[in-house]
Amino acid sequence: MRQKERSRRIALSYLKDKYKTILAYVFIVAVFFMVAFLYGYEQIYIDMLYAVLLALFFGGVFVAVDFLRYFRRCMALYQSLERREERQKSLPETSGLQEFLYQEMLEDMRQENCRLQTEYDRKKKDMADYYTMWTHQIKTPIAALRLLLQEEETGESARHGGRQAEREELFKIEQYAEMALYFARLDSLSSDLLFRHCDVQEIVKQAVRKYSVLFLRSGLSFQMEAFEIRAVTDEKWLSFVVEQVFSNALKYTHQGGIAIYGADETGSRKEGRTSYLVIEDTGIGIRESDLPRIFERGFTGYNGRMDRKSTGIGLYLCAQIMGRMSHTIRVQSAPGEGTKVILGFLQQTEGR
Repeated sequence: MRQKERSRRIALSYLKDKYKTILAYVFIVAVFFMVAFLYGYEQIYIDMLYAVLLALFFGGVFVAVDFLRYFRRCMALYQSLERREERQKSLPETSGLQEFLYQEMLEDMRQENCRLQTEYDRKKKDMADYYTMWTHQIKTPIAALRLLLQEEETGESARHGGRQAEREELFKIEQYAEMALYFARLDSLSSDLLFRHCDVQEIVKQAVRKYSVLFLRSGLSFQMEAFEIRAVTDEKWLSFVVEQVFSNALKYTHQGGIAIYGADETGSRKEGRTSYLVIEDTGIGIRESDLPRIFERGFTGYNGRMDRKSTGIGLYLCAQIMGRMSHTIRVQSAPGEGTKVILGFLQQTEGR
């Protein structure tokens, strides 16, 4: 069907390009025929009829040969269009100055495009390297500041929680720096992944311990049911996803609490093994109109505009990371009813 469509388009294109020449040829032949007819030369009229038929025959042969040549060149161009990597080499030879100039223009455009692409890749790599360097460098003063805070917390101050507010803000700075690092590494994620059998519950526990500094003053309840999920995954990148979900839950939950448990496809509680992990909060929820776009880069939605601190990067990173690790992430939510973030994993066992 594709071949027939191409042949039809080539035939129509040829008629469109050559119809003036064909009509001019037919008109000239007709003029000679009409001259003989108007002068009433009967014998010449008969002789001219033979000449006209011969002219039409040879004209038809010429058109057929010319069309075949035109058809082959067009098919060669179609094949060249499909060979993206070797397009310039597969172009048919030029048959005139005009085609030669067109191909020279294409070659100049190709070289310019390659130059711009190379320059873009270089700038992109430089920017990623800078983000990586900046993130690693900023961790040094963060660690020093944390050490200073710990040294100042002595005696009665330490027993009453010390400078908890400063520790929380320092933790947030560190998380924002870490997000910048993961964002910079996203394009090279495939080469950075290290898959192995992991206990998802242990990864979640580590994330909970890490975020305990924010849980302490939040006043929220926390419940984590025992579940068993083993998955072939990258522990570092999955930890980042879980931490981002915790961060959002804490940011948009002002009363109630956060619960973590295993679930089936419907998101309901389930005993025993499951390939789904649910992180549920009782926060402000998400508008229905915002749900289809929450994984888009830079999309903040109604809640983000109200909060005025949302970057729209966290969930975008989560979706990209989970997708590249062949996991799934989806969200169930409604305004005032909280949010469920459901992470899906293929069930795995050590022996497989």
